[in-house]
Amino acid sequence: MLTSNSQPGREAKLRFLDADIKPIVRGDYVTCAATDRKIPLDMLRYWSVDRQEAYYDAAASQLRDSQLAAENT
Repeated sequence: MLTSNSQPGREAKLRFLDADIKPIVRGDYVTCAATDRKIPLDMLRYWSVDRQEAYYDAAASQLRDSQLAAENT
């Protein structure tokens, strides 16, 4: 498993649920939809069920909301 100090291995594919995640393809990390940063699975705390996207942190989640709002104007 990837930790915050190790190099990323394989990208996971996940199904984001309301309070959980379900692995579709096992891996070590997912990529933040707003910043493209790699998120180790043990650090993943923020995601959107509706968009099926992961976010590095709360600020990245807000950034993604802003990015999508700008695309729709």
